[in-house]
Amino acid sequence: MKSHFSRLWKDESAANAVEYGIIASLIAVGIVAVLIGLRGQLRTLFNAVIRRTTVNEG
Repeated sequence: MKSHFSRLWKDESAANAVEYGIIASLIAVGIVAVLIGLRGQLRTLFNAVIRRTTVNEG
């Protein structure tokens, strides 16, 4: 039984998966924060693109 727990304690594959999960979640939070910060500029840009494509169609 002791050797089983010793083997589990030394196994780091789960720790690596957790670390990758934390890194991925931090990247996602960063992307969301940037998009929230740029919300006004993105809205202006998208509206300009929509206006130009609408004018060109008519």
